[in-house]
Amino acid sequence: MRILVIEDDVRVADFIVKGLKESGHLADHVAGGNEGLLAAMGETFDVLVVDRMLPGIDGLTIVRSVRASNNRVPILLLSALAEVDERVKGLRAGGDDYLTKPFAFSELLARIETLARRSTEPKQESTLEVAGLKMDVSGRVVSRNGDVIELMPREFRLLEYLLRHAGQVVTRTMLLEGVWDYHFDPRTNVIDVHISRLRKKVDKGYDQPLIHTIRGAGYVLRAENT
Repeated sequence: MRILVIEDDVRVADFIVKGLKESGHLADHVAGGNEGLLAAMGETFDVLVVDRMLPGIDGLTIVRSVRASNNRVPILLLSALAEVDERVKGLRAGGDDYLTKPFAFSELLARIETLARRSTEPKQESTLEVAGLKMDVSGRVVSRNGDVIELMPREFRLLEYLLRHAGQVVTRTMLLEGVWDYHFDPRTNVIDVHISRLRKKVDKGYDQPLIHTIRGAGYVLRAENT
């Protein structure tokens, strides 16, 4: 990975850069806020490590400017300000993570690697649709043929799971793990109850059912029961 470290404390910067290089990463260091922003906007990095308090423009201004340019590079903010309000400010400015000083290098490295890994993961679709059944995941709105369907939170998660696996038979185990976060069978009819409620909201009044039971296997959401 190529990492930009924007930190004016020479001792802290040397500690970070040395550790990153020893871990097999490329590390560029800039001490001032103005120079840091120019580097962040002008070159390509896998992760930015940005101190909150910098000479020139501060770290939050750098983060806001980077985000305003539609640059989604992962950003880890460093600061001696440990209060919850300060961490919230950093995250709301566009930071992806916030680490307070002093810190262990092992934690810094773990956070950097986690941010980099997240940035390379495929993004899930925010709009899902099958045969007129449409879900806006971020807006949490579900409709069928333009008619809004009101769902409870668990029903929403269940329908989202079925939509993301449309055309695929999903087992009870898959639903328990993916929707209820159970890694064991609670030996209840919780799935049957929620599927029944979901059917009444999604399929009732429509000629074409979308949620089908596959005996001995599970459930499938698809346009035709074939």
